[in-house]
Amino acid sequence: MHIPPSAGPAPDRSLGLLPEALQRRPALALILLCLLLWLPGFFALPATDRDEARFAQASRQMVESGDYVRIRFGAEERNKKPAGIHWLQAGSVQAVESLGLGDRAQIWVYRLPSFFGALLAVLATWYWGRGLVGRRAALLGAAMLASCLVLVAEARIAKTDAALLATIAAAMGLFAQAYLRPRQFTARQAAAFWLMLGLGVLLKGPIGPMVPLLAGITLAVADREAPWLRALRPLWGVPLMIATAAPWFVAIGIATEGRFFSEAVGGDMLSKIGSGEEKHWGPPGFYLLSFGIAAFPGAWIVLCALPAAWRDRLSPPTRFLLAWVVPSWLVFEAVQTKLPHYTMPLYPALMLLGAAWAMDPLRQEPPRWLRWIGQAGLVGVAVGLAATALAAPWWLSRMLLPAAVLTVPLAIALCWVLLRLARRGAWGRAGLAGVLLAVPLYALVLEGVVPRLAPLWVAPRLAEAVAARAPGLASADFGITGYSEPSVLFALGGDTHLLRTGSDAARFLAAAPGRVVAVGDRAEGDFRQQAAALSLAPEEIGTVTGFNYTRGRWVTLLLYRLPGG
Repeated sequence: MHIPPSAGPAPDRSLGLLPEALQRRPALALILLCLLLWLPGFFALPATDRDEARFAQASRQMVESGDYVRIRFGAEERNKKPAGIHWLQAGSVQAVESLGLGDRAQIWVYRLPSFFGALLAVLATWYWGRGLVGRRAALLGAAMLASCLVLVAEARIAKTDAALLATIAAAMGLFAQAYLRPRQFTARQAAAFWLMLGLGVLLKGPIGPMVPLLAGITLAVADREAPWLRALRPLWGVPLMIATAAPWFVAIGIATEGRFFSEAVGGDMLSKIGSGEEKHWGPPGFYLLSFGIAAFPGAWIVLCALPAAWRDRLSPPTRFLLAWVVPSWLVFEAVQTKLPHYTMPLYPALMLLGAAWAMDPLRQEPPRWLRWIGQAGLVGVAVGLAATALAAPWWLSRMLLPAAVLTVPLAIALCWVLLRLARRGAWGRAGLAGVLLAVPLYALVLEGVVPRLAPLWVAPRLAEAVAARAPGLASADFGITGYSEPSVLFALGGDTHLLRTGSDAARFLAAAPGRVVAVGDRAEGDFRQQAAALSLAPEEIGTVTGFNYTRGRWVTLLLYRLPGG
């Protein structure tokens, strides 16, 4: 694989699917593309369990309490992640409310940092990718990153990963400048590099610095020298990174009397390394096997590009991109807890490698077996996405949604067009066609199908039932057992009581007048037995049935209050 110098390759027609006017304004083209890819479902999807609702509710409580040091979810301390994402979400709440565009009860307000973080990551991939793979390949690589299924999901989920991707993409882009042109690397650029790492620490602890650290060690060993290290100015850069994050860490240590560090490091981080936390265990090779899904629709091009990238590893730009990917990928594979988005900080480099190969007129074709694997993965994911969109409404509600039906011809068209272009050797055009055809496919699924799967959205429907049957009920007067997902607190209020058993629900109901409880069907017998023992005669005022997708089972919640309440 030949990677051109920073001036970029001569224009070719591989990106002919994109109007020339937009090719001359790549930043505008990428912004428009991201809006088309990520806005469908952004406002329509309710808060998802578990992480999104948990992060959003903790940020909401931060705004309401005015305590921007301690992180709380309901009545409990949330000592797992730093406060960076909560500050960003709190800031978006304040901005949206001050402009009168929304309020803190709407989940989309908390998704804004993820959306803009993902957008900055895409723009950073294009901006610094130009010096690594050339102008047009950088544009294609950034577009492929924007359309990755995992980023399409993370851009509309209110948690840390899209914002973290922005800091890592920016830091690694600056690192690439120091590596390729150490003598031209300025002190201002070095300061920006270390500030990005400090912000990454505030978002997700050590993951942000880990990626450039492993890449730097790999490059130093492979090159047997590291002139870029002096360019990065670590003697004052590392203290700058520490100073960026240290004030909050000192404050949270004092506020929680050290509990944050014992729980975040000793509990959360070490449990992820040593065991599959929250049933998220995966074997070594998990990320390689799931890459075709997470990086759809560009994964097959990246897969085909890898042999050429390895052959070209002596080229400094290729070497840098491989050093960005390989050591951190191996670390993620070694960690016991595995989720598809964990490797997302490596996707900018992978997409640039794939785009550079696709745009190279001198590229070598991949082995036939590798090409077949890539094509099979492309077809499998496209067809699987359409089949899931078609089957889910039928299985959950016996519905056949028009939007779901339309995903089938779209998925078939995507596969046919991309495979046909690849057979003609138009790999760059195939990469861009995949991005553009993913736009309507994602829009149908995320706007036309998923928000309409009513059984999945238990908490919003429960909140509607409570508002209809007990209008004006304060969240402190509501308790629930049998369904303790974080979305309940976000939908019904942070003072909602999450009760352990049906007996607890009966005692909660008896403790004060005007209270309402939701009792899961599995706890109903225990609830009625305890109510009888307390001489209570609760009346049923509503029922909500749905599918708890985090546990994979149906649940029925029965609303009770005492007569006259």
